[in-house]
Amino acid sequence: MIAVTGANGLLGSFIIRELIKQKETFIALKRKGSDLSLLEDVQGQIQWLDADILDPVSLNDAFQNVSHVIHAAAMVSFNPRVRNQIFRINIEGTQNVVNVCQANGVKKLVHISSVAALGRLKEHTEIDEDHKWIDNALNSTYAESKYLAELEVIRAYEEGLHVVILNPSVILAAADWTKSSAKLFKYVWDESRFYIDSHLNYVDVRDVALAAYKLLKADVNGERFILNAGSLELSSFFALTAARFNKKAPTIKLNPALLKTVAFLEGVRSWLIRSEPLITSETARLAGTRFLYRNEKIRKALNFQFQTIDQTLNWCCEYYMNKPGAKK
Repeated sequence: MIAVTGANGLLGSFIIRELIKQKETFIALKRKGSDLSLLEDVQGQIQWLDADILDPVSLNDAFQNVSHVIHAAAMVSFNPRVRNQIFRINIEGTQNVVNVCQANGVKKLVHISSVAALGRLKEHTEIDEDHKWIDNALNSTYAESKYLAELEVIRAYEEGLHVVILNPSVILAAADWTKSSAKLFKYVWDESRFYIDSHLNYVDVRDVALAAYKLLKADVNGERFILNAGSLELSSFFALTAARFNKKAPTIKLNPALLKTVAFLEGVRSWLIRSEPLITSETARLAGTRFLYRNEKIRKALNFQFQTIDQTLNWCCEYYMNKPGAKK
């Protein structure tokens, strides 16, 4: 029996779809009252259980008779005001998951981390699985939380739990474009005018789900794998997406001084309406940086082929253009 945490989230929902496709027996974990709309078309094929990764008792009850776990529950945010919440969900939540796995004799845990957990240094522009974390200003609160969460997984591995860590880059998906990285598509659809000098490392959500499943089944233990299909200028991503939407791409590049001002104003706006800011002081610090996350390891280990950027954008944009209520 496979258990998936965060099953109703953007990535979790596609992992569930992959398990259905593979005809696997699984349970999907969610918090009580969670939004299940991303999986409403396959509800009849899902066994849901209410369990919170911050509640070890509910997790322990859910993990009875579970042999394998895919831990996809996490909080993705670059808002420094919610630092405590990010740390609690990503670190304490992961600690609870690995502890309950150990207590229940789970055979293998696949932990969904992030390339952010590998750390960033200006002098290291190409990053692979052996890159070492060093504290510095380019690492966000989210990055730190995912790095510390990985330490909990590594600790469990050293104590005998079989684990695999996946480090996806920015996950592109046909999902709810008001959440997570899917907001990039909404930003273009709304014909927003501004962009920052940045590089986008990307991966198709379907590839992440497939890799998670394959590595759950593979004879692999104690390894990490970067999941990154490629890299392109953020302005190029906006232009390619805008062309598919038949919309105007952002054309005004924010210089460093203006970017700081925009980040401040975004912080005020998001505080007033209680929303996630589009640009923060943490993301602003990454402007002008270039990093490439190497994917040779997963390609060789599984003979893995990633979706191309055209395949991913065609799929995502077609989905968003056909959303109910979308105005062409």
